[in-house]
Amino acid sequence: MSGKSIRVWIGAAVSLAAALMSGCGSGDESAPESNEPANAPTPAAGRAPRAGDVLVNSIGMKLAYVPPGKFMMGSPADEPGRHKDETRHPVTITNGFYIGVTEVTQAQYRAVMGFNPSETKGDDLPVSKVSWHNATAFCKKLSRAGGRTYRLPTEAEWEYACRAGAAGPFAGSGRIDEMGWHMDNSDERPHPVARKSPNAWGLVDMHGNAMEWCADWCRRDLGAAPATDPASPAAGKQRVARGGSWGHFARACRSAARASYNPAYQLRHLGLRVVMETDSSRPGTSAK
Repeated sequence: MSGKSIRVWIGAAVSLAAALMSGCGSGDESAPESNEPANAPTPAAGRAPRAGDVLVNSIGMKLAYVPPGKFMMGSPADEPGRHKDETRHPVTITNGFYIGVTEVTQAQYRAVMGFNPSETKGDDLPVSKVSWHNATAFCKKLSRAGGRTYRLPTEAEWEYACRAGAAGPFAGSGRIDEMGWHMDNSDERPHPVARKSPNAWGLVDMHGNAMEWCADWCRRDLGAAPATDPASPAAGKQRVARGGSWGHFARACRSAARASYNPAYQLRHLGLRVVMETDSSRPGTSAK
C-alpha cells in the first residue's frame, strides 16, 4: 500500500469514528505570527463588558466576553456533512460569560495541574489527552488559584460562542482553511494556538486543532423546540465534545458538529477551553 493510500485509509477511519460517536450513539516549528486580535478591546472601568472584550487571568490566559443573545443552534437540513442529531432550533443565552480566546495550552495546563499529558509536546500547543474528569479538575484548581469561577462551557454556550453571529458551517470568514486546523491542512498534528483567523468575537481555534470537552452529558438529539439556557441531561454515558480536531475531516469541525466520549477517555486530539463566569452567569453542569 502506498503512503498516500495509507493516509487516506487512516483519514477515513478517523472520520468514521467521529461519525459513529456523533449524537451519542512540535513547539519549535516555523509558524506565522499569532492571529489573536492585536488590539483586542479590554473592558473600561465603569461600563458593562462588550462582545470581544478581553481579560487576562492569573496564569496569562486571555478570555473574551460573550454577550447574552439568541441564535439558531444546530444545522439546516442541506448543510454539507451534517448529521441527523443536529436539529436546528432557536436558543436564548440569558447571561454573558468570558471564554478562553484559545484552547487551554500545555503551558497553562502544567502551571495549574503540575503535569502535561499531551503526546506531542510544546508550550503553545493545545493540551490534549485530557479526560473530562481532569478537565473539570483543572477548572476547579484554576478557580481556587484565581479567585474566580471557571468551568467547562455548556454545549449551547460552546456553539453560541463558536458561531459569534455566523449561521454557516464555519464562523469568521466562513472558510475552514482560514479558521482552523483539520486533517487536510494540519499534517495530522497539533499546531500552536492562535495561528488561524479569529471569529467575530475574537475567539481562535474553535474549528479544529484540539477538540474541546463541554460540560453536558450527551443527548441523542438537540430537539426542535425553542430553548433558554439549555441544561445537560441529568445523567448519561458520554460527555459532549465539540469543534473537531487536527485529526478530523473538515466536516467534523463545523460549528454544529457534535461528538461524545466516555468521560474517562484520554484521547490524543481532545483538550478543553474554559468559561469564566461573570457575577450573573448561570453555573454550568456540576462536575460529578
